[in-house]
Amino acid sequence: MMDYPLLLKSILYRAHTVFPEKEIVSRDYSGIFRYTYADLYKRVCRLAGALDRLGVQAGDKVGTFAWNNHRHLELYFAVPCSQRVLHTVNIRLFQEQLVYTINHAEDKVLFVDEDLVPIIEGIADQLPLVQAYVIMTDKDSLPDTTLKNVYLYEQLIADGPDVYEFPSFDENTPAIIGYTSATTGMPKGVVYTHRGLYLHCLTTLVGELGSDERDVTMPIVPMFHVNAWGRPFSDTWVGAKQVYPGSRPQPEDFCELIHNERVTFSAGVPTIWMGILNHVRANPGRYDFSCVRYFLSGGSALPASLTEAYEKELGVRLYQGYGQTETSPVTFVCFPKSSLDDLPESEKYRLRTKSGLLLPGLEMKIVNSEGREVAHDGKEMGELLLRGPWIINEYYKDPEKTKEAFADGWFRTGDIVTIDENGYLQVIDRTRDLIKSGGEWISSVDLENTIMAHPDVLEAAVIGIPSEKWQERPLACVVLKPEAKGRVKKEDILKFLEDKVAKWWIPDDVVFIDEIPKTSVGKFSKKTLREQYEQGKLIKFNDPHVPFRH
Repeated sequence: MMDYPLLLKSILYRAHTVFPEKEIVSRDYSGIFRYTYADLYKRVCRLAGALDRLGVQAGDKVGTFAWNNHRHLELYFAVPCSQRVLHTVNIRLFQEQLVYTINHAEDKVLFVDEDLVPIIEGIADQLPLVQAYVIMTDKDSLPDTTLKNVYLYEQLIADGPDVYEFPSFDENTPAIIGYTSATTGMPKGVVYTHRGLYLHCLTTLVGELGSDERDVTMPIVPMFHVNAWGRPFSDTWVGAKQVYPGSRPQPEDFCELIHNERVTFSAGVPTIWMGILNHVRANPGRYDFSCVRYFLSGGSALPASLTEAYEKELGVRLYQGYGQTETSPVTFVCFPKSSLDDLPESEKYRLRTKSGLLLPGLEMKIVNSEGREVAHDGKEMGELLLRGPWIINEYYKDPEKTKEAFADGWFRTGDIVTIDENGYLQVIDRTRDLIKSGGEWISSVDLENTIMAHPDVLEAAVIGIPSEKWQERPLACVVLKPEAKGRVKKEDILKFLEDKVAKWWIPDDVVFIDEIPKTSVGKFSKKTLREQYEQGKLIKFNDPHVPFRH
């Protein structure tokens, strides 16, 4: 066999060679922008040449601070295919974290979407390694800015040649660096190699998860975090029509794009799917989702009530996936096996909320606190360990965190899970979010999903609070639907749970709040809720005459 390196440039090559006519659609600042894979290839070549002129060398880091759009897609290919390293900066990190990640990655050039420029202006004096800024917009001139050494993206690539000799190099060369969403401490750097991304891409095209050139895909998961779950690469490889939702998209924007562009597949976190469902409900008859093959949900647990609502109200199958920043990210996807086709309807909806089946090419191990592998019975819990060609072997320039994260060559995910006799993984909780009450474990995730099945509940998050008697007890933080505020009381929520969970799982109290705080990637931030509880800030939402500190 040929010694042929697995490089991302082969994905770009196939797209412009086999599918030059296929369309890419992007919601730009001035309206909808359309072009083809042939156009994409030319602009990627021009961009790679522009990086040469800017003095960016092989191995240098190029940062992006951008939304999901066609210019970001061009950077996804131009930077790594020309042997530089793309750093997708998470736009929702705090200023201190932004400064840390940009400096830690040692970004030499930073590409910034127009509406995000003020954020970078506020920290530019703390970024000594950034030598140039490139502003991305569809306007003809640079906006007013205090940034120094600034270029306009479209002008930068306007005069370059439409061809570029993309080099060959070792497939283990870094392609992209991303950072974790920093639920504890500073974000940790994760380096993705060409080989890892190539194999991740191949595997995610297997079976029902895969797309083909007849698909119309819309990645809602951000390109600034975990490679948009690999969709920009896999969908380009197969020549699918791609739709990018652009700057600050709202549920209405997603619905319009699905309806108008006839989207067949999209991926996002549960909060996104909740927002889309509520918008469709508020606008009956306005949208046709019959084009959709399925949607994929990940990032946090998928409530059974949500997947049932999607199928019954929108005619759309909503499935669950699982992964982490450290795993490129996809490792499990929950599709029904043919042997389970005869399950009752309610069981099928419940099955879809599981984290899923292990993807080809990976190995897993689930171990308890004594290091023994758990039974595949769907009951015994343990920590999930993974290894495979797109699982990290270290954190970037962080030996201390690396040492904590690995055990005998296995990556410790930090997730407590079960696995059933059919091979379906179920994430019970993060190790830090499990609630230990009277020596027994309570899954905050399961409790949240049960509460969110209440017809008047919009969102729910459960945290453990100290208890002198039981060590910890669950506290439910609930966001009601607008029409239910003032009508639904905590007793209604607790009564709803009585025949659905074990008696000792029922929260000691329910706090009604206006919004669940979110992490930078849209997950419930239980860390923030715990901090608010410790600071006494949650009390103001509760009945002041009923204390809930235990």
